[in-house]
Amino acid sequence: MRIFRRRSRAADRGTPARLRAEARESSGAAPVGPVNGYAVLETVAALPISTWRYLWEPEGVRHLGPMAQDWHAAFDFNQDDTTIPVVDGLGVALVCIQALHRRVEELTAEVDRLREAASVNTSGAA
Repeated sequence: MRIFRRRSRAADRGTPARLRAEARESSGAAPVGPVNGYAVLETVAALPISTWRYLWEPEGVRHLGPMAQDWHAAFDFNQDDTTIPVVDGLGVALVCIQALHRRVEELTAEVDRLREAASVNTSGAA
């Protein structure tokens, strides 16, 4: 199921967005290895989440999320423990969504099996 319609690439040719995309594609990213979504989900579940603000922001400003140092200790993606790169946050979120989806599918199948077994036992006893 496609959620977003893809625009014609011809319409994008020569636009700044297309040029940036081509630069990204040419620099390339190499897959490093598979990811265990359930392990990532467990790591995220254990990650301390709090409200915080940057020291230079006014007192009333609040952000919600993990501290970069906790993120770095949990995932160790890069050497910088003072920021959380957006691409890493999005990747972790997507892996967790996939793991949760698989878990919901597994639990739904289990509930269906239990209902089927219960209906067989109930109709057999009558």
